[in-house]
Amino acid sequence: MRKFFVITLWTIMLLGLLAVGSGFYAISKGWIGQLPPIEDLQNPINRYATQVLSADGKVMGTWNYNRENRILVDYSQLPPHLVKALVATEDARFYDHSGIDFIAVARAVVKRGLLRQKSAGGGSTITQQLAKQLYSPRAHSSMERLFQKPIEWVIAVQLERYYTKDEIVALYLNYFDFLHNAVGIKTAAATYFSKLPQELDTCEAATLVGLCKNPALFNPVRYNERSRERRNVVLHQMLREGYLSQAEYDTLSHRPLKLHFHPSDHKDGTANYFRDFLRRYMMAKQPVRSNYPKWNYVKFHLDSLAWIEDPLYGWCNKNTKRDGTPYNLYTDGLKVYTTIDSRMQQYAEQACMEHVAGYLQPAFRKENQRKSTAPFSGNLTAEQVRGILDRSMRQSDRWRTMTAAGYSKEEIQQAFNRRTDMQVFTYHGLVDTVMTPMDSIRYMKSFLRCGFVSMEPQSGEVRAYVGGLDFKHFNYDMATEGRRQVGSTIKPFLYSLAMENGYTPCDEAPNVQQTYIVAGRPWTPRNGSRSRYGEMVTLRWGLQQSNNWISAWLMSHLNPSAFVRILRDFGLNNPDIVPSMALCLGPCDLTVQEMVSAYTTFANRGIRVAPLYVTKIEDLDGNVLAQFQPRMNEVISEQSAYRMLSMLRSVVDGGTGSRLRFRHNLQGEIAAKTGTTNGNSDAWFMGITPHLVSGCWVGGEDRDIHFDSMQWGQGASMALPVWAYYMKRVYADERLPYDEKMSFDVPADFDPCAATAADSLDVNSVNDSTAIDIDEIFE
Repeated sequence: MRKFFVITLWTIMLLGLLAVGSGFYAISKGWIGQLPPIEDLQNPINRYATQVLSADGKVMGTWNYNRENRILVDYSQLPPHLVKALVATEDARFYDHSGIDFIAVARAVVKRGLLRQKSAGGGSTITQQLAKQLYSPRAHSSMERLFQKPIEWVIAVQLERYYTKDEIVALYLNYFDFLHNAVGIKTAAATYFSKLPQELDTCEAATLVGLCKNPALFNPVRYNERSRERRNVVLHQMLREGYLSQAEYDTLSHRPLKLHFHPSDHKDGTANYFRDFLRRYMMAKQPVRSNYPKWNYVKFHLDSLAWIEDPLYGWCNKNTKRDGTPYNLYTDGLKVYTTIDSRMQQYAEQACMEHVAGYLQPAFRKENQRKSTAPFSGNLTAEQVRGILDRSMRQSDRWRTMTAAGYSKEEIQQAFNRRTDMQVFTYHGLVDTVMTPMDSIRYMKSFLRCGFVSMEPQSGEVRAYVGGLDFKHFNYDMATEGRRQVGSTIKPFLYSLAMENGYTPCDEAPNVQQTYIVAGRPWTPRNGSRSRYGEMVTLRWGLQQSNNWISAWLMSHLNPSAFVRILRDFGLNNPDIVPSMALCLGPCDLTVQEMVSAYTTFANRGIRVAPLYVTKIEDLDGNVLAQFQPRMNEVISEQSAYRMLSMLRSVVDGGTGSRLRFRHNLQGEIAAKTGTTNGNSDAWFMGITPHLVSGCWVGGEDRDIHFDSMQWGQGASMALPVWAYYMKRVYADERLPYDEKMSFDVPADFDPCAATAADSLDVNSVNDSTAIDIDEIFE
């Protein structure tokens, strides 16, 4: 009987072992359960955030998938005490097993399974935990979890075959979600302590390792004391394993838990508007007309040109990975090296904030206190204001949401006029208040907007890009999306055409108001000044004073169709630009970036350079996927460019831009042009130095939101100071390669008024096919 019992027991044990072995073999072959394919095991983490880097090596921000803001960190970047803390706490025999710690498993079975000791510790190794995080979905019952365990053991063994111990530690720390959008150790170190992983001290490393047990339970932000106790448990494990001395443990365990908490957000970081623009630009798909609203043909036209001409536009969809799929900025862990200089970007943002928010906004608020139509112009009627606000109401998210929910038009309008609790934006932070949603629309429209771009005219590298003052509350980009009328800043292009046709800055024109017959109708341009009226004045003086009569006279002696063609050469491809006499005064809508790129022509010997945003893109392993070079085209001759520089310098030395000298004390060589559109709706300033071309626009969200007085609303008052504050900061930074003493690259013996042998085109033909509405002519 005893012999039979022993044989039976051994038989059962052998059959059990055989069954277990067969089960694991079947799992390893994929016959039981869902085992990940070999490719997934070789690349277990397939979602890394793309990093956007500045030209001076700073990480400006990331693009990530579903808030998984994971950035790859190599094992060599992990401090030794972080690794020791993880091993001591989660898997003391990590370096002695091959994925499964049978001693820990036996202990867990005996103590937890048989003796029911909850504090007996788990049997999972670091590798098993990694396998669980990577491949096990959330179990909804203990039985389901029980069936997951054998699959995780098989995966753990296979991971140990493919990776070294150091690589497994790095994978574990790169994958773990530390809460607060802190996915991976690099983001966690930045989120909780504002440090890089290698900068973490022992207490900080122990705090993060303590989260690995249960990040929600030991969340240091919500439960500081509980998290500190868990940190000390980790420190005690390090003491137990010999990684800390007793004296070190005693000192560290008594320290308070101090955080420098800064939760990661895609709207944080440097150059928010630029990063958002670049993300959309790189991920754009090939334009299809049916995907654009009927009213937005301009964007379809310009996007189609960008798709053909710019390798960066739609780069993710123009290029594919080895598996044939397009690149994905959210998951592929790319490194995008931009041309933005983080210091210059900061100076640009500071300049915009200082002048627009700090100076203009209080003045605009003061002016609005006297207007019943505020923030709109006092020239509007109450009915016109109601019409604007009604359109804004219908375009709001609240209107669309309530419409989708089935509310009637009357019910929605009542809701918009019902006072409610809300938070509203101020430059000093959000403020709790009570107002109607309609009043909140009016309130938000009262904030002035601005756009600013700075780029190098020789390389096209964009050094600073400001699309607005607060991306979270005003995310419409006024650097590349917002198209506004350019006013007098278009005049240098007209004068360039004149220079190409044999004119010189010293040629004269009559400074009188004239009426021109255009398409059978009279057109009489106005001018803001009657200085030197009736005299013959030079073209230099006409541009210096931004005189509309001289521009109209020039246009009457040139060909409007030729003017449109040269505008296209300057990179101004808005299809709404058509030949007309009025075009010489700038009624067309353009972006700040387009204007800055066009103005590089004057500092670059007549050659326009397109904006260069990115120099190269690397993959997760550091392989260069793409490199980008400047794109240039010749617009005017060198002689014409030198003449234009000479005239544009006169704008600063005695013209509409002279405030740069007497008010802002900028003494270097500067060429510039101011611009103001009808009713002060748009204020522009374009400034050129030998190695930087920068442009600024300031105005309201709507064209009817503006200063009513020319004193405040002109380009010299609203936009010029932003450029001045920016350049003064740039010149003051000795780390930057820009010096106020630099000179334009113009031959020393060049005489701008000397005649050349350049051929002259037919300058007497006027295209009169376009009718001009006198009320739409700009001062």
